[in-house]
Amino acid sequence: MTTRGAASGGGDGRGPARQPGGSHRQQEPDGRGGLSYPKAIAILVVAVVLGVYLLSLGGRGPVTATGASSSTSTTAPPGSTTSTTAAAGAKASAAVKVLVANASHTNGVAGYYTSKVAAAGWGTLTPLTANTAESTSSVYYAAGQQANATAVATLLGVPASAVQPLGATVPVSGTTGAAVVVVIGSDLAAQVPATSTTAG
Repeated sequence: MTTRGAASGGGDGRGPARQPGGSHRQQEPDGRGGLSYPKAIAILVVAVVLGVYLLSLGGRGPVTATGASSSTSTTAPPGSTTSTTAAAGAKASAAVKVLVANASHTNGVAGYYTSKVAAAGWGTLTPLTANTAESTSSVYYAAGQQANATAVATLLGVPASAVQPLGATVPVSGTTGAAVVVVIGSDLAAQVPATSTTAG
């Protein structure tokens, strides 16, 4: 006869029953060992947005500075162009009377340059002989005639530094009616062809 104790003691050969939650149960990962997929996506999105924002902030400064610089650079040239046009853009006019005076020791140069000025379209007066001899040529202008004087000087090859207002320093008598007075010195006299016989 089999005793109850043997039956309850696992006499059926199956051994001790495994308790739920025992040490032999395989543990499932709880995801705390690394970043989950949703978290990784969120971090990536934040990084991209932050990068774009910082990039846009970094680009604003140079754009504004460049715009200001371009505006200044663009404004300056028109002023220079206008000034140049006013100084050297005068057109020849027969209404502008030019008086040429010979201040060299070469005869005929005043008449020679008077013809050259007239051929260019300017009005001319009878050539004269200057009161004194000059080594360099000069161009003088009456009030409001600076642009015309500069144009005549350019025609004859007189430097702009030799263009000055008509006043007491001009070595010519009888400048009445002249808008521009050209004093031919030895420098321009040397350029007159030897065959020129025009008086003055």
